[in-house]
Amino acid sequence: MQESVTEFRQLNLADTLLSALETMGFVAPTPIQAASIPLLLTGTDALGKAQTGTGKTAAFSLPLLNKLDLDQRKPQAIVMAPTRELAIQVAAEIKVLGQNIKGLKVLEIYGGASIVDQMRALKSGAHIVVGTPGRVKDLISRDRLHLDEVHTFVLDEADEMLKMGFVDDVTWIMEQAPETAQRVLFSATMPPIVKEIVDRFLRDPARIDVAGENRTVSKVEQQFWVVKGVEKDEAMMRLLETEDTDASIVFVRTRQDTERLADWLSARGFKAAALHGDIPQSLRERTVEHIKRGVIDILVATDVVARGLDVPRITHVFNYDIPFDVESYIHRIGRTGRAGRNGKAILLVRTNQIRMLRTIERVTKSSMEEIQLPMRDVVAEARLSRLGQELEAQKEEASLESFVELVEKLQESIEVDAATLAAMLLKRQQGNRPLFYKGPDPMVAAIEREKQRRDRRRDDGDRGDRGDRGERRERRTYNTADWDTYQLQVGREQGVQVKDIVGAIANELGLNKDSIGAIKLAPEHTYVQLPKKMTSEVVSQLKKLRIRQKETQAVVVEDDVLREHRRGSRDGNRDGNRGGYRGNREGNGGREGGRARREGERRFDRNRGGDHRGSYRGERNHGNSNGNSGDRRRTERSSKPRSEA
Repeated sequence: MQESVTEFRQLNLADTLLSALETMGFVAPTPIQAASIPLLLTGTDALGKAQTGTGKTAAFSLPLLNKLDLDQRKPQAIVMAPTRELAIQVAAEIKVLGQNIKGLKVLEIYGGASIVDQMRALKSGAHIVVGTPGRVKDLISRDRLHLDEVHTFVLDEADEMLKMGFVDDVTWIMEQAPETAQRVLFSATMPPIVKEIVDRFLRDPARIDVAGENRTVSKVEQQFWVVKGVEKDEAMMRLLETEDTDASIVFVRTRQDTERLADWLSARGFKAAALHGDIPQSLRERTVEHIKRGVIDILVATDVVARGLDVPRITHVFNYDIPFDVESYIHRIGRTGRAGRNGKAILLVRTNQIRMLRTIERVTKSSMEEIQLPMRDVVAEARLSRLGQELEAQKEEASLESFVELVEKLQESIEVDAATLAAMLLKRQQGNRPLFYKGPDPMVAAIEREKQRRDRRRDDGDRGDRGDRGERRERRTYNTADWDTYQLQVGREQGVQVKDIVGAIANELGLNKDSIGAIKLAPEHTYVQLPKKMTSEVVSQLKKLRIRQKETQAVVVEDDVLREHRRGSRDGNRDGNRGGYRGNREGNGGREGGRARREGERRFDRNRGGDHRGSYRGERNHGNSNGNSGDRRRTERSSKPRSEA
């Protein structure tokens, strides 16, 4: 059936529906539509496995509309969706598909809106009800939503619905369903909890599986940028200004970040707004309407509230934060490239998130192109070009004559020529988005550092014999006087680990492993040794360094808070304290002793009960052969930096 159906006219649909599809420009059904519509028209229970963007809303909506009895005032179909936004979107699509059906009433019901208004609408009659499980259950319990005439129940995005905690509500509603009603379930994945609902409520369902034919992914150009050189906020600004966008969605993980980033972009002249679950429903609906009408161009949103959002203007999806799972990524990029349209998705990814990126590529069977962030000069040129286009459009306006007179008056009053006055006005115009930059672009240094790292890795691979390793080990030995100790205002209480410190310094400052000395974690701060001979540019980057999205506010500490040398003390290091990131790898028992120490240190690091954890490797009195733990603790306490005392 799927392969033989090439046009909607081959399906047994009413002329009113076919004319609506033709008006919308749809001639050929998608695979999920070609497979589902003939089955659903027969009244068979069905289980459809289809991801977002495959056209599944029309797949179940067209059969519903085809079977309606317009003379019946009670609901004949209940469609349940996991979120308010998706319920609104599904209802809107059903209305568009049924635009030629006179007297059609489609009602959306969900929490956050007036239940009194919804009860009043039900009383006046509705043919199809689209809602969230909680509100549907509430209205059934109040005896305002009657199911005795319902012939079809649809669960859309069932996996998301059940994952969000609607299991009990969905189960209760399905228990109230008339025995003769058709049950239809669509889901992108089939976890056990969905399978339980299927086994319990669907009767010998027809199975439709087109999950591997997701057209959204194939229609969306996917790119990624590895975060380096600049903060992600500035990266977003550069991308938004140089990409050929109409409207965009920027996905972040937390509600707080939606507000922060939207405010940051708005302060720089972008038409941006936040969208998250704490925003009142009326404001959320108004925000979505604003992006549809062009009042705003950028939505900064969390995953849940953007589900089902279908705005034709959205050409770009920016993943400011990488999602936790592949399904969320597919849902995100599904906000563009819908219904045959092309779109673009750009992911901002940190170096420690590359593995998740590769997982997304593997599961979606797609390949992402790595891109470089536009340089500041390119951004400035884009701003100037946009300003020129705006001025070009205004130069023929008749109202400019009065402003010409103002220019002449201003020239006389402040005694400047026309060119200087124009320059002054341009400076005001630029606001927080400069038309040109002064000083070097930090991205240039970042790209050069990346090139140097790759060259070093290649050279190290070429010299990888034992003798060369010995030479490199010799070069790593520095005098303690060559180091400065910096205090970073992040520590264990912020969830920071030594690997975060090392990764941030290596990636953001371009320092190699030989240029990172001892590291000591404390609850609220961290001490790290770095070379005294760092360039002013690197020191400047260090002061701006962020670790786990927190400013480090690095400052040099004058006191000797880190007594451990990078390679261990040359005077013998009486207590064998390894202290920092590198520590002493030689002596004190040779290879076997070193292995024993490392094993002891790993056990030590897992003891999360007290502040005596101290440095990265931990502190051990290896000279104590009887392993007395009390002596060890006294030794550790005695070596604490003064700021922890």
